[in-house]
Amino acid sequence: MKLVKVSLSAILGTVLLATFLNSCKENKVEQTNETTAKSPVELVYPQLDTENSRWFFFSSASRPFGMVNLSPDTEVDGAWGSGYRYKVDTIQGFSHIHAWQLSGLSVLPVTISEDNNKSIFKDFKSKFSHDHEKVSPGYHSLALEKYGINVELTSTKRVGFHKYVYPKNKDAAILFNLNGMLGPCKNLDGKLIKVNAKNLTGELVMAPTHRRPKPVKLFFHIILDREVGGVNKDEETGNYLIGLGNDSDQLLMKVGISYTSAENAKANIDAELSHWDFERIVKESKEEWNNALGRIKIAGGTETSQKRFYTDLWHALQGRRVISDVNGAYPDNTGELFRIGQIPLDAAGKPKFNHYNSDSFWGAQWTINTLWGLVYPEIMEEFVQSLLQYQMDGGLVPRGPSGGNYTYVMTGASSTPFIVSSIQKGIVTQNLEDIYEALKINHMPGGIMERAGYEHNTALGGGLKYYIRDGYVPYPIPEGKFGGHQEGAGVTMEYAYQDWTLAQLAKKIGNEEDYNYFMERSLNYKNVFDKTVGWMRPKDVDGVWTKNFDPYQHQHGFVESNGAQATWFVPHDLSGLANLMGGNEKAVEKLNLQFQTAEKLGFTSGNSHALELHPEYRKIPINYGNQPSMQTAFVFNKLGRPDLTQFWSRKVVDRAFSGLSPATGYNGDEDQGLMGSLAVLMKIGLFQMNGGTEDNPIYEFGSPIFDKITISLANGKELVINAPGTASDKPYLNAIKINGMVSDQNYISHSDILKGTTLDFTMGSVPSMNSQE
Repeated sequence: MKLVKVSLSAILGTVLLATFLNSCKENKVEQTNETTAKSPVELVYPQLDTENSRWFFFSSASRPFGMVNLSPDTEVDGAWGSGYRYKVDTIQGFSHIHAWQLSGLSVLPVTISEDNNKSIFKDFKSKFSHDHEKVSPGYHSLALEKYGINVELTSTKRVGFHKYVYPKNKDAAILFNLNGMLGPCKNLDGKLIKVNAKNLTGELVMAPTHRRPKPVKLFFHIILDREVGGVNKDEETGNYLIGLGNDSDQLLMKVGISYTSAENAKANIDAELSHWDFERIVKESKEEWNNALGRIKIAGGTETSQKRFYTDLWHALQGRRVISDVNGAYPDNTGELFRIGQIPLDAAGKPKFNHYNSDSFWGAQWTINTLWGLVYPEIMEEFVQSLLQYQMDGGLVPRGPSGGNYTYVMTGASSTPFIVSSIQKGIVTQNLEDIYEALKINHMPGGIMERAGYEHNTALGGGLKYYIRDGYVPYPIPEGKFGGHQEGAGVTMEYAYQDWTLAQLAKKIGNEEDYNYFMERSLNYKNVFDKTVGWMRPKDVDGVWTKNFDPYQHQHGFVESNGAQATWFVPHDLSGLANLMGGNEKAVEKLNLQFQTAEKLGFTSGNSHALELHPEYRKIPINYGNQPSMQTAFVFNKLGRPDLTQFWSRKVVDRAFSGLSPATGYNGDEDQGLMGSLAVLMKIGLFQMNGGTEDNPIYEFGSPIFDKITISLANGKELVINAPGTASDKPYLNAIKINGMVSDQNYISHSDILKGTTLDFTMGSVPSMNSQE
């Protein structure tokens, strides 16, 4: 060790500087470049973007992918603009399910007096203040001002755990709002039955929605640590009030839920929460989150950037929720009649995997495909097995199941790239021929590609017959409107990419005939590229291009995007796209201009999903507020200009995925981990353009924002990324070393990462000559 002499004045100067920094406000301290010693959970900021929250967005008292996501609701009318909304200062209840198209079991502790004894079923809302609120992964506490009740919430995977402290000498009670509107759907036929002095049981029905066409039943069991008085039902609202008396100021309550039976709800409690130690569950939840988030360790950057990073990573591990019980029972709504399914058990009698409720995998090829496949392979494998279980039950691999049934959310066969990626990374290794045949169904007549968004009763809106016959989906579909997102040019490009990913699996299993067939179909994107205007462009069934075409017109032939954004959706053949544009140089010039224009609007269509229809925002040529164009910064890598990938990906991170505020964060459309995952990948500087679906997938380099990133791999090895001195004005990779060896390779393969790899990047403020064409 080399000894360095330090003067007394230098030591005193350091001490004085530290004293000064400690006296500064938090936002000033966060501008330091020191590595924080806080745990990942302590760095998560759950209130990010909650002014624009939607029902399933916010999470607090929940485990990763937990069946229970227990949190307060300030708004309950509709899937959008509901749940925990930061600017709304009134609590309507604490509900246990915040999932894709599912909601249920809202409870609220109250106190009863002569003044409110009769009105409590309608006049129950309470003010609260963020000043008396604590929120972190797995925990939420706040004070109900109207009743003087302090509330604390935590959970296991399937059991909500409540702790209420009532004011002394008040008649304590709990209101169960089992009927009425709750987020995305109405709760109906709610029942609460007293089993004995400390046990209650019940059920309710989640009414069908436009997206989820069948009702879903929720069962629950409740255990309290003190005796319950009367159970009163209000005939007008159908809701219930249980009295607790005034002999104690504290109450603990366990709430187990199940989609199969009240008995299984009780079994979930018995298996996961057999004691009454509230603090122990808070600690265990924190440990579980720390273990998950801690698989990626970061050093350097500001405290704000570190907080935002772990908040992004936290979002990548929630939203999609378990629907199977501890014993493996799960709801199967895929057939004409509801049935209770059973996950296969291992030798020890435990379910081999969990079954899941999930929003679409639309856009997952650039997000959770890569993040889960690299850092959380066991999660990816579980989701693959769950998707395949749906196929065994109902005949189709879903693209976004809810309540044990298909929703046909979004478009195409978006689960295909996800499953193929898991196979190419060696995560799923068995029954590949069977998996291929299951996926192929979706790409052929009778499969999910035929159905447009939420097209439950017909199979015409997806335009698959035209895609197969003519090589493109017309806009409009001649037969008429059958579902959402019937956007011909956009779905043509989506189908082409998904066909390419399926072709890779056909190749892997040695099915050359199918490989050639789907590779040919994967070139169909060329049929909607109009060389005369230089953009993807819709055309009708007769092959006539859309008249008065405007590449900045939103959702006229393109799914949740405009033509300028969607033109770059060719992740499997960007060289072919560049050739259509006149070569790499012209393609680079075109895309670079789009980024320069988009930068003026911060690379997003405002700060919420709804603003994509705003007259100005909808014309943005690159939109990092939604999935269709969020790969575009990495297109430059494929066009021979990695310097521009590094430059623009860093710009996007700085403008669209930095900072901590309830007012923004993911621009209102996080979609169950997709945007959080994307932000993580861009900040560690790794990306997979084709979703990791080729043989031995590669990870392309971007511009990491931390000095050091250490990723713990499932096999015990590590991926270490060193980028000392990286900064917004030093985004370029001027030199690359892979395991100590100088390299001009702008990527690394999955197999090389699994061996244990160190990447050393020399960061610069100007690009090196070898990073430009």
